[in-house]
Amino acid sequence: MKRYHHLAACILALSALISSAHAAQQEALKMRWEVLNNDVSKPEAHTRARLSVTALRGHALPAQGWSLYFNIAYGVVTGPLDGNLMIEQVGGGMYRVRPTTGFKGLKAGSTLHVDYDYTGLLIKMERAPAGPYLVYDATPDVGHAVSDYQIVLPTRATQLQRPQDRHALVTPQDTYRRNAQAALLPAAALPPVFPTPLALKMGAGRVQLVRAPQVISGPGLKYETAFARALFARYLPQGDTSHAPLPLRLRIGAVDAQQSPEAYELSISGDDGINITGNTAAGVARGLQSLHDLLPLPSPGATQIELQELEVIDAPRFAYRGFQLDVARNFQPKEVVLKTLDLMATYKLNKLHFHITDDEGWRLEIPGLPELTSIGAVRGHSAKAGVRLPPAYGSGPRADDPHGSGYYTRADYIEILRYAAARHIEVIPEIEMPGHARAAVKAMEARYHRMQAAGESGAAQYLLSDFNDRSVYRSPQEYNDHVINPGLESSYAFIDHVVGEIAALHREAGAPLKTMHVGGDELPHGAWEKSPLAQALMQREKLAGVADLWDYFYHRVDGIVRKHGMYASGWEELGARRSTQEGAQQLPNPRFTQRGFSLYVWNNTPGNEDFAYRLANAGYDIVLAPVTNMYLDMAANGNPEEPGVNWGAYLELDTVYGFKPLGAQLTEAGRQHIRGLEATLFSETIRNSAQLDYLMMPRLLALAERAWAPDPAWAQAVDSTQAAALQRSAWSGFVNTLGQRVLPRLDLERGDVAYRIAPPGLLLEGGKVLVNHVLPGLTLRYTTDGSTPTARSKPVTGPIAAKGSISAAAFDRTGRAGLVARIVNR
Repeated sequence: MKRYHHLAACILALSALISSAHAAQQEALKMRWEVLNNDVSKPEAHTRARLSVTALRGHALPAQGWSLYFNIAYGVVTGPLDGNLMIEQVGGGMYRVRPTTGFKGLKAGSTLHVDYDYTGLLIKMERAPAGPYLVYDATPDVGHAVSDYQIVLPTRATQLQRPQDRHALVTPQDTYRRNAQAALLPAAALPPVFPTPLALKMGAGRVQLVRAPQVISGPGLKYETAFARALFARYLPQGDTSHAPLPLRLRIGAVDAQQSPEAYELSISGDDGINITGNTAAGVARGLQSLHDLLPLPSPGATQIELQELEVIDAPRFAYRGFQLDVARNFQPKEVVLKTLDLMATYKLNKLHFHITDDEGWRLEIPGLPELTSIGAVRGHSAKAGVRLPPAYGSGPRADDPHGSGYYTRADYIEILRYAAARHIEVIPEIEMPGHARAAVKAMEARYHRMQAAGESGAAQYLLSDFNDRSVYRSPQEYNDHVINPGLESSYAFIDHVVGEIAALHREAGAPLKTMHVGGDELPHGAWEKSPLAQALMQREKLAGVADLWDYFYHRVDGIVRKHGMYASGWEELGARRSTQEGAQQLPNPRFTQRGFSLYVWNNTPGNEDFAYRLANAGYDIVLAPVTNMYLDMAANGNPEEPGVNWGAYLELDTVYGFKPLGAQLTEAGRQHIRGLEATLFSETIRNSAQLDYLMMPRLLALAERAWAPDPAWAQAVDSTQAAALQRSAWSGFVNTLGQRVLPRLDLERGDVAYRIAPPGLLLEGGKVLVNHVLPGLTLRYTTDGSTPTARSKPVTGPIAAKGSISAAAFDRTGRAGLVARIVNR
């Protein structure tokens, strides 16, 4: 196995050297992309876009013998283009433009305009070409990255045309009115603990600390003891040793009337010090996070702190409070995962749904199957099939791109597991199947061909594809060769091997797996229908159709998972009766209701709004991850400058906060099957950790509040007017807490979380500009000449009377600016 790792490392290093050399010597082009117009005049609305390609000095583009490659998510109209050019889909989201007969070349210094169309309107910039590179026919294995590439945001009316629907542009005035739903509250009126606790009773006195408390802890609290000491060390100097330190007692014991293992009691008093009791160590850890909330914001030179006397009894509303991190489509290094776990622990989340495999990447070392990482974890250009995966989501031609390529070694993964376990976070790995499996399928095909060529036995042992399959299908990601075939015994051998190795990693880390997420998402219609091996299996097992074949497949997968001591989790399709009609309403599958499956339900789109509740009523355990409320890869709104996707919804902060988990359609038995909530973040548009932070935060805090805090009064109110008033009051408390306490603490203590700072709202009224923000408490600054505000610009202290082009932005405690809003005051 080691020789394969060494070989893979050598290939990566050699590829990087070759790519770097060619990039340095032959940077031939620069590119610019823009929307020309959105055409909404016909029922089949579409967008025309333009790639402007400029040949750099000394690098003319010949009449023939080249192709320009790039990734586009979906929806490109392929075929001949003006100017004797052709646009073609290479596979998945990979496209290329090449010359046809009659193209006369491009002189050095000249610009070529490549105009092409999208089906449907292009609203979000995630459909712009990404990761462009040039390949010459004479050197087909070499991709020359186009590093000078500019995406121009739409600004003209013709570029921004769209129907009057959910994609409407959000103006500064719209934002102002939305922000006005919350009032600015004094700090003393804010809830002192986040998320909102079950019960909190304020005392009359205050306790002063001039030195760190003396931590006194019972058994089983090693991590919590270290956390408590580190917590106060950052706030207090060692202090005057002549004063006896206040005791901070940590212990495991029964919390009154609370059964949750994460329940805790916290008390602060001058007479008895600080006491935290948890039903388990996890409860003590959650209590320490609440104590953390009660400490004042860090202040340079502070020599003492003061705490309010109080008593808290707290427990989470839901046992499952999760976040799904996708590292398959774009990879994130181990350090980013550890940072994410820190954030989750801070806000009392307890499940990391770790999306480590997909069509575009396999991100975990599996002993015995080195191709999963030497091929399935590497993306880059190659003229030969089976060398690596193609570029995706803008990863470009180089095989050493840090987000297109990469994986966790066994040691990395064990470190992640132990880090999570210390913070009482369960890591639930997801191995996508039978769809979304192209990385595995292609890696195992390469393994087969390598072993066949070498004359080695067992080449087909882990093969996942039927080479004679003529099924016609296409996934939402535009793949037609990415599905595990259920007609091969080798498919089940592969799954058994992978599940067993991952379970062994968890045991070695001291965090045994309770469940594994086994995918089930988006098997495209048409898959398996013309596979001879699948058809033979159906005949042997007397299966009536593909729906029965699906059940057979997951019956076998469930058996494998159970053999390794776990229960199966998966997307809702795992518990749905598969329909042969595309777009048909899904129905609960009665065959698996007694298997103990845990289903993650994302689909609450029109026609399926109540599907999660119907599944729960049928007996399935449910984690709610609705796309219209909890998919954090969705953009905040339809404005071009907002990153993210929009196929399911737009998610502003209040969209996440306003989710009501328990629908009226639930039976009493069904309510017992709702395990909790999960925020989901797929990484198609995430090329670095700052983009991850932007989409994740602060919306993850709304998920934390909704999953931990008791069911709010506004969600229970029957009268709509009363419910609206209650929700507005609660919303004011939430956003003020974030703006005045939670996010400032994050800035001052960490300073490395580039959360979204929304643009301010602006409104002209009485000749003055009114300014507000969704997070009261952030500093607002403005200019009057249209320039972008900086940390030195004038602060907003009230209505702005100045005339001119008013630009305003919010700033965090580190001086980092958010998006700018502009309005003209004549």
